[in-house]
Amino acid sequence: MAVLSKIRQRSFFLIIIIALALFSFVLADVIQSGTFSTGANDVGSVNGTDIEAQEFMQNVSNIEKQGQGTSTTQAMNSAWEQEVRRIILTEEFDKLGLKIGSEQLINVIKQNPNLAQNPQFLNAAGQFDENKFKEFLKGIKNAPDQTQWTEWKTFEKNIERYAVEQMYNTMIKSGVYTTKAEGKFQYKLENDKVDFEYVTVAFSTVNDDQVKVSDAEIIDFMKKSPKKYKSENTTSIDFVLVENKPSKEDEQAMLSSIGDVKVKFDSVAVANIGEFVNANSDIKFDSTYLAKKDLPLDYQEALFNLPVGGVYGPYVFNGHQCISRMIAKKGNASAKASHILLAYKGAPQSTATRTKEEAQALANDLLAQAKANPGNFAMLAMTNSDDPGSKNNGGEYDNITPGQMVPKFNDFVFNNPVGSIGVVETDFGFHVIKVTDKYDAVLMGTVAQKIQPSEATIDAIYTKASQLEADANENADFAALAKKAGLELIPATNLKGFDEYVQGVGSQREIIRWSFNKDTEIGDVRRFEVPQGFVIAKLKDRNESGLLPIDVAKQQVEPIIRNQKKAEIIKKKMSGASLEAVAKASGASVQPAMGVSLKMPVIPNIGNEPKVVGKAFGLAAGKTSEVIEGNSGMFMVRAKAVTKAPEAPSYATYITQDRTQNQSYAISKAYTALKDKAEIKDNRANF
Repeated sequence: MAVLSKIRQRSFFLIIIIALALFSFVLADVIQSGTFSTGANDVGSVNGTDIEAQEFMQNVSNIEKQGQGTSTTQAMNSAWEQEVRRIILTEEFDKLGLKIGSEQLINVIKQNPNLAQNPQFLNAAGQFDENKFKEFLKGIKNAPDQTQWTEWKTFEKNIERYAVEQMYNTMIKSGVYTTKAEGKFQYKLENDKVDFEYVTVAFSTVNDDQVKVSDAEIIDFMKKSPKKYKSENTTSIDFVLVENKPSKEDEQAMLSSIGDVKVKFDSVAVANIGEFVNANSDIKFDSTYLAKKDLPLDYQEALFNLPVGGVYGPYVFNGHQCISRMIAKKGNASAKASHILLAYKGAPQSTATRTKEEAQALANDLLAQAKANPGNFAMLAMTNSDDPGSKNNGGEYDNITPGQMVPKFNDFVFNNPVGSIGVVETDFGFHVIKVTDKYDAVLMGTVAQKIQPSEATIDAIYTKASQLEADANENADFAALAKKAGLELIPATNLKGFDEYVQGVGSQREIIRWSFNKDTEIGDVRRFEVPQGFVIAKLKDRNESGLLPIDVAKQQVEPIIRNQKKAEIIKKKMSGASLEAVAKASGASVQPAMGVSLKMPVIPNIGNEPKVVGKAFGLAAGKTSEVIEGNSGMFMVRAKAVTKAPEAPSYATYITQDRTQNQSYAISKAYTALKDKAEIKDNRANF
């Protein structure tokens, strides 16, 4: 009893001691988890301004709701860029003292159609009435329910920020102008032409194994231009995919059921084929006619050559057991053609300055060149066509269906045999057209039943993946384990903390987060369940150097260094004072280049070579250059003539184009400069 009495007397102290013990336990856990650490609840910060997670994730949720099909990671990246931009520009606006007053705000509101055309704010004449609008604001401000007022203040804040940013952009644009001399310079870049002769020896004539490039050379090269080769922190992983796919036994098990379908398919009336397919197939009936090249590659011949009413199968395609029936065939269902569009001033969507007569003359000239050398059509299109949708791929359009193109274009393609080249005129200008191919097409009904893995197969796949994970955690040679298991080791490099996709397995944010987790060490292995099956991933490397990771840099930098080394080898071969001497020494030939401009410095059959063309412009007629390192190889050029464009009565068009382009560029670069200067901490990898 005495003991109990003492305990009661000291119960207050016991409570304090127990409370302190519990608090210290919780505190230790808090410190370990980082809850009280700086920025623990922040997605990041910009110049010391924190981006708080709760508000940020609410913004992410709003973006997801607004954009159909937007993933959480995509929404997060969009919200991040919005927040970074908002903070950076707000700081800049404050430094400049940029604000808008109430009158300016009203003017901006008047430009918003949702408010300016709202009948609630219109007067008897149908005009926006400021007094009515202000009365409305006064009403919601004093209302018991403050929901509308809170929403309005948020909207007003966004309007103010938009208006200030427009003011800021206007100030930047106002400081950018183009002089008449600059407009004239742009005119001459486009219209001055040079004729020259050249000898070239391509870099490809030197085998890659003759010039070795080390990792150290790549790193040293990047260090010379760190801004150009700047990179976020990245990780690299190696992984194998244990696919959750049916076994051969599963495929065989389905043959009996699909065989019953084949028997019934033979007897189905033509009118009911679509209904039969929809009733028996996991993929619904498609009434589209298909060219031979669009049929499954392994079965193209058999399917395309079926007689009408013929049935083929069963065959396995894309994870399905399939039975196909030929319904109908159609000749000349689609075509492939290439064209060169020569637009003229006044034609729809045209920015060309040439006259209609000049466009027609150029079209006829290109037609003659194309007929003389049909194999050069793609290059003619790339260097001359005014069609931005096709010029970069040689003017080519594939799978053209009847009626898809404007009538005269359509008629030429479908009324002329393959290989025909001609000129037609449409509303858009003159087209030099080459008919490349014609396709017959077939209409097929295909019953496709997905082959599902059996329970036994699923269990075996899980066991295989689990065993591989266990073995990889004990054995450092992941590649050997993958090979032994009959699996492909797949590298995934240059993963960034805000990425969503892992090449080969699609959207896998969990794998990205794991690779950036501070508790994950290089060499760690983990199994992930993905829609395709299981991924066993091993963290290979982390790159926190600020430069591109070496495996990515190899793709960009290694060819540059290799060509520099090849240039020295080729230069020794190109000895001689004249083109003819260099051609003889190097085994090349003297080639002509006619009418090339600095605006489009493309050498026919070679490609874009601005340094070579620029040198040709700078040489006096008959003079020969030294050996020049170009994009595709080493060159020596001999100038023939530079044709100066005549003085234009006005350079207003060029001045306007240049000023508009530079103003947009200045606004973009101003923000880029501010962002580069800002101190940005990015914790998105943790979310």
